[in-house]
Amino acid sequence: MIIKRIFDFIFSIIALFFFGWIVLLCVFIATIDTQSFGIFTQERIGQHGKKFTIFKIKSMNDRLKTVTWFGRFLRKSKLDELPQLFNILKGDMSFVGPRPDVPGYYDLLEGENRKILELKPGLTSEASIKYRNEEKLLQSVVNPKFYNDEVIFPDKVKMNLEYYYNHNLLLDIKIILKTIFV
Repeated sequence: MIIKRIFDFIFSIIALFFFGWIVLLCVFIATIDTQSFGIFTQERIGQHGKKFTIFKIKSMNDRLKTVTWFGRFLRKSKLDELPQLFNILKGDMSFVGPRPDVPGYYDLLEGENRKILELKPGLTSEASIKYRNEEKLLQSVVNPKFYNDEVIFPDKVKMNLEYYYNHNLLLDIKIILKTIFV
């Protein structure tokens, strides 16, 4: 949808204009905190199942395999996600859409659920709002992978499929505002 792309392009430029300095500052602090370059990249599944590289501010020390003090702040505040404004600018992502996942989830969907892959992955979604504390939730269960695969991921698929059938610019704006105020 061309209107959505224009919206994403314009507002990613505006957001980078206002928040670019925060991204740079966080990358600088993360570089010191993690003792490595402060940008984290990872392969994710995008629109039509194509792989792309997502950008985040690094929150873990690679040598120690632990989340750093600043990384905890970044994750809690979601500031680690701000570099994805560049993914939106590039056209890999949208402001609103299913959160991009690592290979082995969305790319394995079958039947009607594969319609989700027609959407660009997003910086936010109803599912990401609902599961904004997913990491904490998974830490509270006995078998996190099982709980994710059998409870959380199917619920996200259901919510993202609902978005697929109902998405429009007004709904996107509502989700963005809801994200800001949550």
